[in-house]
Amino acid sequence: MEKQARSMVASILLVLLSLSLTSPSARCQTVATAPAPAAAPAKSIRAVLTKAGQFTKFLQLLKSTQEEEQIDSQLKGKASSGGFTVFAPTDNAFTSLKSGSLNALSDQEKTSLVQFHVLSQLLPMAQFDTVSNPLRTQAGDTGRGKYPLNVTADGGGRVNISTGVVNATVDSTLFTGDRLVVYQVDKVLLPWKLYGPPVPPAPAPLPTVDKDKKKAGPVAVADGPEADSATASEAAPRGMRGLGVGLCGVAVAVAAAWCGM
Repeated sequence: MEKQARSMVASILLVLLSLSLTSPSARCQTVATAPAPAAAPAKSIRAVLTKAGQFTKFLQLLKSTQEEEQIDSQLKGKASSGGFTVFAPTDNAFTSLKSGSLNALSDQEKTSLVQFHVLSQLLPMAQFDTVSNPLRTQAGDTGRGKYPLNVTADGGGRVNISTGVVNATVDSTLFTGDRLVVYQVDKVLLPWKLYGPPVPPAPAPLPTVDKDKKKAGPVAVADGPEADSATASEAAPRGMRGLGVGLCGVAVAVAAAWCGM
């Protein structure tokens, strides 16, 4: 009986010893063979807008102007190429435009219109209240009557956008990534260059006055004409006196001749 007890204890000890030796290696093997999580695929602008819905017209313009291809190619490139912020108008926003607003544009103007909705920088919602206006879009020049875009935030999450032609509002954030942010806007952003009234030319600068002339004071008027008029007025009486003397001489000569006869 005593032998059996000892044998059972010895068996139990051997089992425990075996488990203590094999368990760590088994756990290490399990950890080592666990697959690493796959990296999330880069989001394309079409994938974002298609998933959100109601952006059919804007997607058509992105494709026809090749802006979609440009954005996606840079998103797939190196991180040093920067990010993008896209303001996406809904289909209702395009429906609200006046008839012929898009058809009247040339292909280049349509490209500029789409580029006016894209910033070549990542602009999260939190940065709208500190950004410097006007924002420079891919359309280019932000000068007077060109493509200025101004944003204002009221601090409560509401962001307003002004182009000088329309005032729009950011309705929601469709996507936020490390290189792409897409916002839904309630109106098509119409740039001044394409839809605004003609800008009057800047006024001509006022003529500058020479400082030396200003210090010298008024220029003295020449007295030549007055001298000439005085000479002429004096010459008239002298001429009359000469005429009188001549007539007297003629009279004397005539009288002398008469007497001699």
